[in-house]
Amino acid sequence: MVAQYELSEAEVDRVFHALATSTRRDILRRTIEREQSVSALASDYEMSFAAVQKHVAVLEEAGLIIKRAEGRERLVRANPEMIARARALLARYEELWRARVARLDDLLAGDSAQHPPKSTQEPPTQGE
Repeated sequence: MVAQYELSEAEVDRVFHALATSTRRDILRRTIEREQSVSALASDYEMSFAAVQKHVAVLEEAGLIIKRAEGRERLVRANPEMIARARALLARYEELWRARVARLDDLLAGDSAQHPPKSTQEPPTQGE
């Protein structure tokens, strides 16, 4: 099986939306470390259980976490495949911006070679 690494526009929107809040980023970090129940996650935040469930739902909709039932508990773990796809997307953005900055540096270096810095001395006035 070949993994699909390109994200659709809708997937990109969902991933960036999911990572837009510190609580969701923290939930993702914690589920990367180990699988946890939603109730265990909720116990560490000063918000309602329902609010944490909503954060988990946003992360799940983005594909960044996987939720499964075990008895009465809902266990949550990070989805390494989607995290890898999101990381690849961010790496492409980084390459794009690094290339643009390098081109800008080249343009500025070429401009300064063609136009040496002007003297900071003021031109002599008439009569000097």
